[in-house]
Amino acid sequence: MYRRIFVTLALILMTTASGGNSRAAQSTAPVYVTLWFDTEDYILPQSDDAAKRLAEMLTRLGVKATFKVVGEKARVLEQRGRKDVIAALKKHELGYHSNLHSGQPTPSVYLQHAGWEDGAAEFHRRELQGVRDLERIFGATPVCYGQPGSSWAPQTYPALKRLGVNAYVDESNHVGIEDQPFYYGGMLNVFKMRSTVVRMDLGKPNNLAEAQQELQTAIAALRQRGGGTISIYYHPCEFVHREFWDGVNFSRGANPPREEWKLPATQNAEEIERNYRDFEQFIKFIQAQSNVRFVTVAELKQRYADQAATHNFTAEEIAVMARTVQQEISFQKLNGLSVSAADSFSLLTEAALALPRTDKRPLKITPLFGPARGFVPAASAKQLSAVKVRELLEAARHVSAFYQTHGRIPDEVWVGAFSISPADYLATLGALLESAGKTTPDLKREMPLVRGRFTADKYVAEDSPRLWGWVIFPEGFHAPKIMEQARLQAWTLKPALLQK
Repeated sequence: MYRRIFVTLALILMTTASGGNSRAAQSTAPVYVTLWFDTEDYILPQSDDAAKRLAEMLTRLGVKATFKVVGEKARVLEQRGRKDVIAALKKHELGYHSNLHSGQPTPSVYLQHAGWEDGAAEFHRRELQGVRDLERIFGATPVCYGQPGSSWAPQTYPALKRLGVNAYVDESNHVGIEDQPFYYGGMLNVFKMRSTVVRMDLGKPNNLAEAQQELQTAIAALRQRGGGTISIYYHPCEFVHREFWDGVNFSRGANPPREEWKLPATQNAEEIERNYRDFEQFIKFIQAQSNVRFVTVAELKQRYADQAATHNFTAEEIAVMARTVQQEISFQKLNGLSVSAADSFSLLTEAALALPRTDKRPLKITPLFGPARGFVPAASAKQLSAVKVRELLEAARHVSAFYQTHGRIPDEVWVGAFSISPADYLATLGALLESAGKTTPDLKREMPLVRGRFTADKYVAEDSPRLWGWVIFPEGFHAPKIMEQARLQAWTLKPALLQK
């Protein structure tokens, strides 16, 4: 109910703010629907048939969905000889939904005390087998990953890239930008979509009419914005069960041996048939909407392709960034491009090393992750108010060498005998580039240290019970260190721009 109220209010505000927009332009603004299934229940045998029936239904309707399969689910399908289920799912797109899902410990639990590098290595170690089994059983590398429940952590991103998985698709409240796809950790995220998540509640009275209204409200709101994406997700098991398989067995940190696992209760035949019937009508209703179409995650990656990643940045664009970072360090929209704080960090560092830029040689982004830990200034550096230009440029050389080696922003930047934060370094470098212009900088002079104001982390949630309310977590679980790491990786955050 609250989501529907939020969508309606958002639509009213957008309509008021864009009163001068052309109605014709709004009606033709593209709206994409991505449909994904967390295919996870490896205990209830009837969930195998549910996955098959949904896959075959969607194939018949001409809709290609993304089935995010748990590693253990894939192995169980193989063990049960369910080649028919595997064949039905293969006609759709394959995603990854963790190796064991709710088998303890889940990712947020085993990463709750980890740092950046060790956390990424541990996720890779624990999840490698699941990805490899999906590749063996389905013959394809998963196109995306999404965490089990709300068991999210930023250290998954470098590990997923190492595994060949290059998109993040799920729903939770840890990080996001304006209920639309975004880039974080170097990959496209369909995450924290909130008002643009539309679900028909299975088995509820008047569910189809309510979902149809919610969908049309979301479509209208997106068209006011010039187009966008709606996220719809289900679990095959929820079409047949009365309670989730994992809640029955793994609640509040429980970890019973396999021989003690219990089957969840199932719905009766009439209820199950109604679920499928209502779902099919909902899919047909979406197909009937003008200029709305289903897309897979792979298609979304094309439509939201990061144009900045291959762009040659000119001296004029570098100058705009140099001015901007002195005021605020966050993502920027520049000439139709989306640029993260980490993008600006690499571009301005390389621009400083290229001084004087008389040839106006264009520069490319070096993909970077954020720092591994927060900056803690030394007592001797707290009163630092100026830096020598020579030492700042020497620092830029070391910064470049660092990120070329480690693939991330350093935790601190040494300027002579003093370390400064990455934000102060970037803001001060921006001031140097703005003053240098086409002339060689005076290496002998001092310049004021500009205090950087890093604000991209405002899009990352604070650690709170609402983030960790999943029934599978141990009682009272929370993970402040995970959210601290998430804020450091906000250097990589930027909106995904729809390519039209």
